[in-house]
Amino acid sequence: MTVSIESVEPTSVDMPAGQAGGAAPGIGADGSAASADGHAGEVLRPHAEHAFAAELAALAAQDDRPRPTRWRLSPWAVATYLLGGTLPDGTEITPKYVGPRRIVEVAVTTLATDRALLLLGVPGTAKTWVSEHLAAAVSGDSTLLVQGTAGTPEEAIRYGWNYARLLAHGPSRDALVPSPVMRAMAEGMTVRVEELTRVPADVQDTLITILSEKTLPIPELGQETQAVRGFNLIATANDRDRGVNELSSALRRRFNTVVLPLPESAEAEVDIVARRVDQIGRSLDLPSVPDGVDEIRRVVTVFRELRDGVTADGRTKLKSPSGTLSTAEAISVVTGGLALAAHFGDGVLRASDVAAGILGAVVRDPAADRVVWQEYLEAVVREREGWKDFYRACREVSA
Repeated sequence: MTVSIESVEPTSVDMPAGQAGGAAPGIGADGSAASADGHAGEVLRPHAEHAFAAELAALAAQDDRPRPTRWRLSPWAVATYLLGGTLPDGTEITPKYVGPRRIVEVAVTTLATDRALLLLGVPGTAKTWVSEHLAAAVSGDSTLLVQGTAGTPEEAIRYGWNYARLLAHGPSRDALVPSPVMRAMAEGMTVRVEELTRVPADVQDTLITILSEKTLPIPELGQETQAVRGFNLIATANDRDRGVNELSSALRRRFNTVVLPLPESAEAEVDIVARRVDQIGRSLDLPSVPDGVDEIRRVVTVFRELRDGVTADGRTKLKSPSGTLSTAEAISVVTGGLALAAHFGDGVLRASDVAAGILGAVVRDPAADRVVWQEYLEAVVREREGWKDFYRACREVSA
């Protein structure tokens, strides 16, 4: 399929003072994240462009490949930032996404065309994580975000009004409150729309003109905002939400869809969980992950077997619970276990620390899922060599 790249001439948009949003967190002199009120190093979860500022700067300094208009990095450098690698000067770029390289390359290439990007997948496949890092690497700002919910209004995608100014002076640019999408169009940035299929269908369709004509009409003022080069949109959607607010065929045609799969192998999933838990743990002063890698492997094994409906050796078929048992949930279980080990144990992650978290992740439907879990414990975990402590811990919390 041939995709044409439209040339969109910039149109200036006067952004009223104070309408560009609050001050974003920055980077302190020591490289630590700083919140808007200056609390350096106290941000619990820095934005990607702040947490990985050193890597982004190193990539930009050594990136001699062509960059699309207003991109901070070339497509090659953006892919390297997500997938990791070693730069010519020896700088190590940590992987942000562990998965097929071609998926990342297609996603990055899409953003360099006139097509918007839709990241689709089951819960826990790092859709939001990937979208944030893509925006950080492309535009240097991942904060232009619309969070999709059943109550997301049209104003969140188009624009709203400062009603005090509107009533006092009537419709004007000063009274207009731009949405993140409008700001991204005016500034040539990447905007993110999370959980697009959660947004009501009539609100979703406000994106059609924006994505096809690269224009946002403002009929109250007889004006419009035209997208300048560099603008694009990343949306995420959940496979499990089909039938909630499915995208219209007209809107879906405006997107290039990239499906993010679950990790192919157990080792890849263990690596993902260990990396993310280590990052989260450092911000919470929790014990290091290497001390608990065996328990991480057991958590991942349990989740994969119940998710796939068969044991790892393929010998025993299993019933699957109602939950997704995603990689993200495994990360949550292990992080919770590390906190238990740190505050109520000896600092080493053990079976007793993760058992309650696994039970909570597996048993979502108290009636049906509890039967699935009990059968798995007795038929698989009880007979597995080296898992006696895990079996006892799970039996204790399941009683």
